[in-house]
Amino acid sequence: MAAEDVRLAVYKGFARTGQAPQTDTLAATTGLSTDEVRSALEQLHGSRDIVLDPSDRERIVMAHPFSSIPMHFSVMGPDTLWWGGCAWDSFAIPHLLEWLPEVLVATRCPFCATPHAWTVTAKEPPQGNQVAHFLTPADHVWDNVIHTCENQRLFCSVDCVEGWLERTGQQRGYVMDLGTLWRLARGWYAGRLSHGYQRRDPASAAAYFASVGLRGPFWGLPED
Repeated sequence: MAAEDVRLAVYKGFARTGQAPQTDTLAATTGLSTDEVRSALEQLHGSRDIVLDPSDRERIVMAHPFSSIPMHFSVMGPDTLWWGGCAWDSFAIPHLLEWLPEVLVATRCPFCATPHAWTVTAKEPPQGNQVAHFLTPADHVWDNVIHTCENQRLFCSVDCVEGWLERTGQQRGYVMDLGTLWRLARGWYAGRLSHGYQRRDPASAAAYFASVGLRGPFWGLPED
């Protein structure tokens, strides 16, 4: 129960302010001691509900879809600025924060540095010919989750993806259009601001991926 109370306080704090709440704030919000909060944070890190800084175990780096550090995406609401953890998370924020009419998601193409911005709502995908490229397959996301998120990016085009792959020596991952990215983001974090939220197990995650049109072994799915 203590861990769930802290989890919810973390997420509501991020949602409200765009920043990760500090240990003393979490203690005041939940009525727990600071030691109990620290223990809960470790438990939540272990269950992959949050990501803690390896060198400062009281510092929350990520609570998907939110990040406390710049990771290539800004998400601007009417009164609040969030760092999006990746392309997926940035497009997910207006779905999770249902009271927002829209957000402005901004980034730069990793290959040519062209700036891009989209008005993203929960109603329909944004317009644009840009594409998302995800480097890390789904079954290896948590091997190094920061690296994974830093490499879920938006590019001008497939040509820019190919140029970036050649320049960096990386292997091609998975490319999708903006509509597919929006559908992937739409329901992925549903319920995360509610008490008792449970992360998807691998089978339900794969079913969700298939439902939004993803295919192939990158997602643990058949090609067709």
